[in-house]
Amino acid sequence: MSKYYLTTPLYYVNAQPHLGHTYSTIVADVIRRFRRMQGHEALMLTGTDEHGQKVERSAQAAGMDPQAFTDQVTQSFRALWDELGLQYDFFIRTTEARHAVAVQKLFHLVEKAGYIYKGSYAGPYCFFDELYVGEGQAGDPCPLCGRPTEQVTEENYFFKLSAFEQPLLKLYRDQPDFVRPESRRNEVISFVRGGLRDLSISRANLKWGIPMPTGDNHVFYVWFDALMGYMTGIGFAQGGAEEERWKRLWPADLHLVGKEILRFHAVYWPAFLMAAGLPLPRGVYAHGWLLFEQDKMSKSRGNIVSAEPIHRVMGADGLRYFLLREIVFGQDGSFSYDALVDRYNSDLANDLGNLAKRTLDMISRYFDGEIPYPSGVAARQGADQEVQDKATETIQAATATFDAFEFSRGLEAIWGLVAAVNKYLVENEPWTLADQPDERPRLATVLYTAAEALRIVSVLAAPVLPVSAGRIWRQLGLSGEVHEQLLAELKWGQLPLGGKIAKVEAVFPRLDKAATIAELRRLEQELSAAGRKPGQKPAAPAAPQGPQAPAEQARSAGQPAPPPAAAAPPLGERITIDDFAKVDMRVGQVLAAERVKGTDKLLKLTVDIGLETRTMVAGIAEAYRPESLIGRKVVIVANLQPRKLRGIESNGMIVAAVLTGSDKPVLVSVPDEVPNGSKLK
Repeated sequence: MSKYYLTTPLYYVNAQPHLGHTYSTIVADVIRRFRRMQGHEALMLTGTDEHGQKVERSAQAAGMDPQAFTDQVTQSFRALWDELGLQYDFFIRTTEARHAVAVQKLFHLVEKAGYIYKGSYAGPYCFFDELYVGEGQAGDPCPLCGRPTEQVTEENYFFKLSAFEQPLLKLYRDQPDFVRPESRRNEVISFVRGGLRDLSISRANLKWGIPMPTGDNHVFYVWFDALMGYMTGIGFAQGGAEEERWKRLWPADLHLVGKEILRFHAVYWPAFLMAAGLPLPRGVYAHGWLLFEQDKMSKSRGNIVSAEPIHRVMGADGLRYFLLREIVFGQDGSFSYDALVDRYNSDLANDLGNLAKRTLDMISRYFDGEIPYPSGVAARQGADQEVQDKATETIQAATATFDAFEFSRGLEAIWGLVAAVNKYLVENEPWTLADQPDERPRLATVLYTAAEALRIVSVLAAPVLPVSAGRIWRQLGLSGEVHEQLLAELKWGQLPLGGKIAKVEAVFPRLDKAATIAELRRLEQELSAAGRKPGQKPAAPAAPQGPQAPAEQARSAGQPAPPPAAAAPPLGERITIDDFAKVDMRVGQVLAAERVKGTDKLLKLTVDIGLETRTMVAGIAEAYRPESLIGRKVVIVANLQPRKLRGIESNGMIVAAVLTGSDKPVLVSVPDEVPNGSKLK
C-alpha cells in the first residue's frame, strides 16, 4: 500500500469559517476517500494559521487576547469539519510549541546555507494577505486582493529569494505537473521570469508571532511560519517516532490551495525547502474562488455563506454534490441557493434517489425483498447488455476523471449511467411485466440489471456522497461498507443473487424550493446576527404571535413580499359526507412520464398506486417537464370510470390546485415516506 499525503490550506483565523473554506476541505476529503478506494494509505492534514498582524488586529477588535481569540476560531473550524463529517488525520495549529521548534529549525538550516541576511524594508505592505508588495507606494492596491496597502518601514531579516529564480524555473520545466492547473502554472512561471526580489522573513514591529532565534525581538514573517505547518503536523523536528513518521510521509503528494495563495506555495515554499536542503512537495493544485453574485466570498464584502445551515436543511451530501458537480475544479464557480436546490432536486432526488427508491421498492414488492436471479439467455435482451456495457464504461471514465481531479466530468459520467438505467426501466416497464406471470424471468432480469447498476453507482459516488452512497449500499443488503470497496476490483456481476435487501427508504427526499431557500436564509441570518460559532445549535424559530400575513412571512424569511393574492374562487355546492366517502383518493408515485403526441397540454403518466400500476393522462404538460415528475409522490382519484383521451385510456385523475388568476396547475404532493396506495381521508 503506497502512501498519499495531502494537505488543505492552513486557514487564517481572523474570522469564522465560511463556504469558501468548506469547499477546499470538502475537495480534500473527496480526494482522500477516493485515494483510499484506490488502495492508497491516504492521509490528510488540515489546520489553522494563527499568527500575523491581521489576527492581532482582529483579536483587538473583538476585545480579546490573541491566544484566546485564536483558540475560539480554531475550535469553530474543527467543530464545523466534524459536523460535516470531513475526515482528516492530522490537525496543526501554528501557535503550538512543536511548530515553533520546526520553524526555528528551518531557519537554522537556511541560515547555515548562507541564504539569510539582515537589512531593512520600506514600502507598501498588504496586511490582509500578509504580503510585502515591494514596488509602489502606500495606498496602492495589493496585487492579490486589491485592498489598499499600508506603508511599512522596519529592519528585517531577508531570504535570498532572488538566488532561486533559475532553480524554480527548472523545477517547473522538469516537473510540468508541479503546479496545476495549466493556467496557474503559466501564471507562476510568468511571475518568476519577471524577476524575484529578496523576501523579508521577519517583522520587528509585531509581537504576535514565533520569536526568531536572533535575540533582537524579531518574529517570523507569517508565511515563513505557516508553510512549515505541513511538515510540523506530521512530525518534523520532533524526534523519535514522530520524526520517523515525517520521513515516511514527506514529501507531500498534494498541497491543495486557493488561487490567491498560490504564489506562497509554488514560489516561496519550494525556495525555502531548496535552501534548507529538504525534499520538495510533489505538487500544488490551485482551485478557483467560490463566487456569490459574481464576487469572491469574503467577510469584508459581506457576502458570507455558511455551510452549517445547508447541512442542517439538506445534509452534507447535497452540498458536496453541488460543489463538485456544478464547479469545474480549478476554475471560479458561482454559488446560489436557487442553483443549489435545483441541482439537488434534479440530480439527487429525481435521478439517483428515484432510481434507488423504485428499483428497491419493486424488488421488495415483486420478489419478497430478495435480489432476483436474472435469466441466463432466454429472457435477456440487447438492452440488458447495453446497461452492462455502460456500467463498465462508467467505471473506467469515473475513475480516470477523478484521478485527474476532473470531478465534474466524473460525476457527469456517473449520472450518465443513472440516466441510462432510468431510461431502461421506463422502456422495459417492470411494473407491467409484474402483471404477466409468463414474463417473470424477464422481470427478474430487468430488476437485477437495475439493482446491479445501482450498486456500481453507489461505489463510484461514495467519495462525493459518503453518507447517501452508504445508505444505498446498505438498502441493497450488502455487507461491509461502501467506502471499503476497491475501485480496481469493481466490475459487473458482483451483486449477490438471492440476497435480502433492507428496509427501503428515500435517500434524497424532494425539497420544496421556496420553503427550503427561506429556511436556509433564516438560519444564515440567525448565524450572522448572533455571531454564533459553528457547532452551536441554532435557536428554534420564535412562535408566531397570531397568524402572519403572507407579506410578513416573506419579510421574516428574508424574501421580497409577494404581490397581493387575487380573490379565491367561490365555493362549490355543498355535498354530504356520504357523497365525499364515495371518492377514493390514494397516494401514488410517478414511474414514467411522456408527452402525448399532438397536444401541448397532456402528459401520459405511469403511476404506482400500491395495489397496481395505472396509466393516466393529465393536463399538466405546460407546468411540468416529464422528467421532473419521475419518482414524485402524487395524489390521485382512484375510482373514476376510465376514459379515453387522445386514444389513451386514462384510469384515474391526478389531483392539482389551480392558481387563482391563471390556469397553471400545481400538483398536490405528500412526503416521500408515505407508502404508495395510502388512502386519503
